[in-house]
Amino acid sequence: MITNKTIDLSDIDFNQGAVILINKPINWSSFKVVDRVRSLIKAKKVGHAGTLDPKATGLLILCTGNLTKSIEEFQNQIKEYRGKVFFGKTTPTMDLESIDDASEEKDISHLSLDLIREVSKDFIGEIEQIPPMYSAIWINGKRAYELARKGKSVNLKQRKVHIYEFEILNYNPPLAEFRIVCSKGTYIRSIAHELGQKLGCGAFLYQLERTKIGNFTLEDALEIEQLKNLIQRK
Repeated sequence: MITNKTIDLSDIDFNQGAVILINKPINWSSFKVVDRVRSLIKAKKVGHAGTLDPKATGLLILCTGNLTKSIEEFQNQIKEYRGKVFFGKTTPTMDLESIDDASEEKDISHLSLDLIREVSKDFIGEIEQIPPMYSAIWINGKRAYELARKGKSVNLKQRKVHIYEFEILNYNPPLAEFRIVCSKGTYIRSIAHELGQKLGCGAFLYQLERTKIGNFTLEDALEIEQLKNLIQRK
């Protein structure tokens, strides 16, 4: 396991297999992180255990070499996120990525911390969720977001996910800060969007950070630059 507490990489054979915890930067795709790490460690096989959207940051687990066979084990772990929801507007991607195409602003004067907390309880437990049109789901050999960007109709089926905890930490209009613990396959963008619908004013995911996957935490993750420095010392 390679974390920010790792000092010596001299004995690690990345082609044999290693697990690397990375703090994904904002505006990087998960694939870009994989590509960058692959070039740094000179390994043939590198994969990530769970996509983070470009506007999201936080914990990304990378497996190399023979340990890429273990990716699904990490993907199945319960995940924790912290983030912010922006009320009063919607965007096509349900997050900041398409903010230039945001809807007209709606009145949010009826919102309060107590009301948002009350409505957020509707999401606790097993729920049915429709993934965003702009997602990495495969449809007939194409990513859903590729079809959506071309204006093509994207028909995504509902899926069952489990929300173990959904805590609204504070509300400073138009932003509410939250913490959520959920199963694999949960789209936090969809939850933000649906929360806005239930509250009658619309909403989108303004900020998202993955803080935990199973027992692995963001505090142990390496910045890309840290990994680069460790590799150079190897």
